[in-house]
Amino acid sequence: MTTGNSDPRILEIGQVPRMHHAYPATTEFYSTYVMASAHNKPAGSTLVSAASLAPLANRLLDPRLDLVVVHASPHGLVEGMVRTVFRRATLGGHCPLFRGFAQQLLRRKTAAPVAVMDLEDSPSVLSCNWHLLRRATLYFKRELPADRWQLLATDGKVPTQRFRASQDYRSALARVRPLSLGLPDHILSAGPFEPARERKDIDVFFAGKLNGSSTVRERGMRELMPLRDAGYRIEICEGGLSTADYLERCSRAWLVWAPQGYGWDCFRSYEAAFAGSVPLISRQTIERHQPLNDGEHAVYYDLEPGALAGAVQRTLENRERLLAMAQAARQHVLHHHAPAALARYVVQSTLAAAGRPVPAERIGEA
Repeated sequence: MTTGNSDPRILEIGQVPRMHHAYPATTEFYSTYVMASAHNKPAGSTLVSAASLAPLANRLLDPRLDLVVVHASPHGLVEGMVRTVFRRATLGGHCPLFRGFAQQLLRRKTAAPVAVMDLEDSPSVLSCNWHLLRRATLYFKRELPADRWQLLATDGKVPTQRFRASQDYRSALARVRPLSLGLPDHILSAGPFEPARERKDIDVFFAGKLNGSSTVRERGMRELMPLRDAGYRIEICEGGLSTADYLERCSRAWLVWAPQGYGWDCFRSYEAAFAGSVPLISRQTIERHQPLNDGEHAVYYDLEPGALAGAVQRTLENRERLLAMAQAARQHVLHHHAPAALARYVVQSTLAAAGRPVPAERIGEA
């Protein structure tokens, strides 16, 4: 593919395009999102279908590609097809049965190195993605446990000693890297946002689901409510805010509570920092990429009873320090966790690991 552009040539397969944030002119995107159609697909993308699978297979063999980026599948092939058939959209004639086949093409060799992005909530690699783990030049995992063997846990059982002696799996786990969710696309696309440093009239703010999410949130609420009764300005909103209203309230808060949800890493931590607040985060359970550091960018609390309330009370005693932390957190997130920054991290790390780094003049800074 001759583009006249010096950025790396990337073929990306997944539900949501991510590489275009840094390499818009040289990224081809094949969409596996089951709700995407010819009417709402991302501009310039190709929908994975029976008709596009063979051309996609040929593109994966093109030696002119610098990198293939594949998103981990959220479901196994059969499960995905069953879910597709029983979606309400099927009644309207939208039944893209072949979307889940794209990742299966990675069972054979490709001409370029392969980066796999696994942003699923699970702290393990779903068995349907084990072939991607073995195939990947680097495998980027959001919920990366401290003991990487836990990535291969199945049915609640951790790998045995004999399993851990496998050189194939040892090699695969050595190629795993942490990856953050980072800032979601819609936050930056909403337009410029400047934090309101002079108006801090909320002590702790939280917006999100409480019931039916994480028990960490349910336990935390039992500690925050007595603080509100004691005079602390605690604001809880379970939904209904626009992006602008949400960021404005985050900006007005000294602390934005960011407890674990379905997974430990959540958008809220990065959104709070972007808005000029300090994230108040339940203690991490995973290995992180460019983490928000405790006491520098964020406040972390342990999960034992009383730890959250104590962290709030101690932290709010020094509000000038919180202003400095909020400023540092915002700069850290914009530098390391914006969509373009994460795309560059995946691309540059994988090409370097493959021994095929793109020359500096070809690495885009968009």
